[in-house]
Amino acid sequence: MKQWFKSGKPWIWLTAGSVSISLIAVLGLLILIGWRGLSFFWPAQIHEMEVRANDGSTSTIIGEIYETESIPIERLQESGVALDNFNEPTLERWLIKVGNREYVPLDFSWVLEPQIVRDETPADLAVFERTKDGNFYGYVVDVLEDGVSVAEQGSIREVLRQRIERAVELNGQATDLQDSEISAINYQLNQLRLERRALELAGNLTPAEEARIAAEEEQLRQDYKVLEEQLFALRDKASRDQVQVRDMRGEVVTLPMYRMLAVHFPNDMGFFAKLGHFFVQIGKFVSQDPREANTEGGVFPAIFGTVFMVLLMSVIVTPFGVVAAIYLHEYAGKNAITRLIRIAVINLAGVPSIVYGVFGLGFFVYMVGGSLDQIFYPEALPNPTFGTPGVMWAAITLAILTLPVVIVSTEEGLSRIPSTLREGSLALGATKAETLWRIIIPMASPAIMTGLILAVARAAGEVAPLMLVGVVKSAPMLPVDGNFPYFHLDRKFMHLGFHIYDVGFQSPNVEAARPLVYATSFLLVTIIIGLNLTAIGVRNHLREKYRSLEH
Repeated sequence: MKQWFKSGKPWIWLTAGSVSISLIAVLGLLILIGWRGLSFFWPAQIHEMEVRANDGSTSTIIGEIYETESIPIERLQESGVALDNFNEPTLERWLIKVGNREYVPLDFSWVLEPQIVRDETPADLAVFERTKDGNFYGYVVDVLEDGVSVAEQGSIREVLRQRIERAVELNGQATDLQDSEISAINYQLNQLRLERRALELAGNLTPAEEARIAAEEEQLRQDYKVLEEQLFALRDKASRDQVQVRDMRGEVVTLPMYRMLAVHFPNDMGFFAKLGHFFVQIGKFVSQDPREANTEGGVFPAIFGTVFMVLLMSVIVTPFGVVAAIYLHEYAGKNAITRLIRIAVINLAGVPSIVYGVFGLGFFVYMVGGSLDQIFYPEALPNPTFGTPGVMWAAITLAILTLPVVIVSTEEGLSRIPSTLREGSLALGATKAETLWRIIIPMASPAIMTGLILAVARAAGEVAPLMLVGVVKSAPMLPVDGNFPYFHLDRKFMHLGFHIYDVGFQSPNVEAARPLVYATSFLLVTIIIGLNLTAIGVRNHLREKYRSLEH
């Protein structure tokens, strides 16, 4: 046994076991997050239950089973729930998502198993996905066009789907018109207002210039009126149709089609129909904007903001980190000052991220951004342009936060390059700059990519500093659009990490938002893995490309 310990094999097995346990834990966590998140998009069965209250009265509940738990009898009896003729120590209770938000006090209702008199899953129960007030559950009674029934035109389900698709298409055209052409006119009107203000401040607002700006504004307003008429016409067409639905109260409710996004009958769907619906819902989640205080809809603005901010941060941190590492390793003297700088760089990696956020807010936003506004955008004051949190300041702040990682990783790569290569290059007549550019940097590029991978992994998951320097709950516009200069780095943006925090802890409806927390977390991990795999692929390509320089 003593000889076996001296051989070092126990430590090999201990290390292998630790790595295996870590991998199992990570994979288990990813599987748990993925399962809890992706199961949200699978169409659940819709139950129609008849429930008996404590006073003997009965009511009907229509909804989907959201959660099931076992609860001790003593706990229910202490809370005043009467359970006659029930001798089991525990019983099941179900959390039912009932929807129909405008007609019920709460979206969710707890139901005890002994209280259920009848539980059915009728095939005719419909789920309406709406742009406002969440889902609506009920039986389709009739489809109306301007108040007149059109159900006789064919199968009521097919007529309903056609009318909803028509309303969705018209709403999409109206949204596109509003976000593109009308938004562009508003942007141009604002630019003309700023131009007039700039000329006024400079004392160059001549009558000719005033007449030119006024003429352009008048033309834009005329164009705006034409587009506004088209917008109202599209909205009028979308509001033509309605659907009548009998809800769980037994009352027939008329719902406007222009608020509908889709309808499906989950109790009448087979496996492949549910699978197709599952992928459609995932597609909507990653491509649509959020609704209902981020508890409904998709997360596309957050995906775009996360990726855009990380890419911008990578463009900033890589050259600065590489240049700093090259200077420290290749040019700086081996003295106490250099050692002190290295210690400072290493210590910067341990500074809490919120401190970087405070620094970014005070230095970049208020000092640098405020100075830029005073010099280049005085016509917009007192409304700040760059003197307010935005995606550029968020990217720069995270670049400083991840700068030590890139510096340390690049220095490690430079230290692994044999000095004989440098000496051989210099002996052949190359300058030090040529040696760095043609020999050292290419050979160190895999280490540079490793530092970038670590920087991306950390920056994509940061939330605390972003709350101070640019991220918001809901951004009305993306940082990129069709208006010059196309990249608007002064705008605020949405981020998946902050979206998780907001939905999980700031949501007015915690139960409804819980699956979205898992889904968004899984999406964030997937994006980080995708960015890292891309960087790893580039690193491996560079490693193979410059491997010949090592021999």
